[in-house]
Amino acid sequence: MQVTLKIFRYDPEKDTNGHYETYSMQAEPTDRVLDMLEFVKGTIDGTLSFRRSCAHGICGSDAMLINGSNRLACKTLAQELGNEITVAPIMGLKVIKDLIVDMEPFFNNYKEVLPYFINESPLPEDGKERLQSQEARAVFDDTTKCILCAACTTSCPSFWASDDYFGPAAFVTAHRFIFDSRDEAASERLQIISETSGLARCHTVFNCTMACPREIQITKAIGELKLATITGKVR
Repeated sequence: MQVTLKIFRYDPEKDTNGHYETYSMQAEPTDRVLDMLEFVKGTIDGTLSFRRSCAHGICGSDAMLINGSNRLACKTLAQELGNEITVAPIMGLKVIKDLIVDMEPFFNNYKEVLPYFINESPLPEDGKERLQSQEARAVFDDTTKCILCAACTTSCPSFWASDDYFGPAAFVTAHRFIFDSRDEAASERLQIISETSGLARCHTVFNCTMACPREIQITKAIGELKLATITGKVR
């Protein structure tokens, strides 16, 4: 198929504002957007800059605004988009160069929710790991799938308004630990996400759920967190 690829370009050493450049190429219907970007960088313009790593939808590094929606370039096929494809940086974060954005505000918000297991109780006497039933695991299984691509957070209007807002990805991580029956810091995390930059600024727009490449039910998880902050019950 003949594809017209329109890519956002911005070089801080040369440009005052960003602009779009257009490239025409032949592509297979099963070619990924990442393949096309690699083609442009490798054969047309080596200055094109974008993030990528595993190229298999696991690392989350190549989240971009593709035809108006946040997607992973490595999972989005030409046949899903048609002959005209527009690629831009994810929104709400400062553009460093071309398709690369400054992820520091995103990860700072992620760190605020204590994204690690906390349990100060003595280990079981037999020295083995802390066991958990399949039913208890199922409560938070969906939110363990997050790959921190930022597709959800940068699709959120509340985050566009202020990058101090924790955002969906941080809430997903908070959910993963708050509802883990082995963790002992649920009340502390609930207090954190109840603050000004927290849950109250989620308006249930559902952009985050639609943008998630891992199909996490983010809005549902946020709803469970909101209920937990009211009732104080997570188990």
